[in-house]
Amino acid sequence: MKKKIVINVPMHNEKARSKAMSIAVNVPVAAVSIDENDQLVVTGEGVDSVCLAKSLRKKFCFADIVSVQDVNPGNSSGPSTPDSSPPRPTQAQYCPPVYYERVVYDPSPPNCTIL
Repeated sequence: MKKKIVINVPMHNEKARSKAMSIAVNVPVAAVSIDENDQLVVTGEGVDSVCLAKSLRKKFCFADIVSVQDVNPGNSSGPSTPDSSPPRPTQAQYCPPVYYERVVYDPSPPNCTIL
């Protein structure tokens, strides 16, 4: 059965968009497109959404699966209504804390040495 997968990926320039498209095309898909909200829309049969999101996270460090829907080509009688759930807040990228180390050298070393 065909599925439509929408993944939110931070793509700020054309180079990032082309990298996301090339990653998505590596799995067997029927169609790949990018929305105006930097959302990658993948349509295909037998596409693993979790595997696709993991491969996008390796390159972009953040990829959020927004929705996974079954696509029925014969049942397109009218416009589909979106879910009434509120939009999920976007997550900020994790940056590890920076630690500074301060080393103080003693200008006068001790006179006692072990031979």
